[in-house]
Amino acid sequence: METTVVDVPERGRFEVRQGERVVGLASYHVDKGQMTLPHTEVDPAMGGQGIGKMLVAGVLDAARERGLTVLPYCSFVRHYIQQHPELVDLVAAEDRPHFGLEPADR
Repeated sequence: METTVVDVPERGRFEVRQGERVVGLASYHVDKGQMTLPHTEVDPAMGGQGIGKMLVAGVLDAARERGLTVLPYCSFVRHYIQQHPELVDLVAAEDRPHFGLEPADR
């Protein structure tokens, strides 16, 4: 079954779906060129399958494509960015210390 990440702007979230079934979501809000990411969740029955990573990767790809910076309030998103230093630039330099992220030019 195909797994996809879909933006559902009318609900303020991205969904990760297997077929038509929603197995995870990431809530977001966009304002003044920033995408705030307060929360992600994945169906506990789907744990350990990389669904959360796929979801966050899709969300961050969409932010980059739209020219947005991100505010990773969700600890899972923040951890994902820490594990992928090439994504730190998605967090504005002045916001990085707040989230415990090193500047990209260090």
